[in-house]
Amino acid sequence: YLFVYDLVQFCGHSWIFTNMIIRFMSFGKDSLADTFYSIGLVMRLCQLLSVLEILHILTGIDKSRLLPRFLQITERIIVLFVVINSQEEVQGKYIVCILFFLWNLLDVVRYTYNMLARMGIYYPALTWLNFSLCVPLYPLSVLAKAFAICVSLPYFESFGTYSIELPFPLAFSIYFPYVLKTYLPLLFIGMCFNIQNLFSERKAHLGTSDVKRKRS
Repeated sequence: YLFVYDLVQFCGHSWIFTNMIIRFMSFGKDSLADTFYSIGLVMRLCQLLSVLEILHILTGIDKSRLLPRFLQITERIIVLFVVINSQEEVQGKYIVCILFFLWNLLDVVRYTYNMLARMGIYYPALTWLNFSLCVPLYPLSVLAKAFAICVSLPYFESFGTYSIELPFPLAFSIYFPYVLKTYLPLLFIGMCFNIQNLFSERKAHLGTSDVKRKRS
């Protein structure tokens, strides 16, 4: 089951990644503005499917740590569905293309590694890439998420999307731009926690081989 799941995710993210590369090589910068319109549906399906990974950990069929994976998945869900999908003006920004590129580059490598690992196949180069590439790219993706949120704030302020104001006698209101501004520091707190987890995973899988390389 896990192999089939990783295979489906690999196919989805590979299609997105290949589509982005081909479109950029064919149309140049013009392809960046309509990235969301060309691959947004498949991207949303892949991210929704990734919620199953939380269930995999909760049921014990996946031995990964729950909190780091939960934070990474919820970050993407919030930015993709709440921020980007709800504001058409944000969908055409270059930051969306950059964000999708980082996500899919990481996921193509991760799901390739996971698929082979399910079958007991480990390539040293792929193992190194899987546990090393995320160290610089994950913080960059968090910065891209934060920038996407900042870009979206004027539109949430103008259109009042997700802002709620209840009439008297409740007199209760939620101004959604304030919610997003509050979420920004939480995003970076989660990033610090996840970076520590990424380094610990890298040390656990590559620490021994790194020591051998240094000695040799």
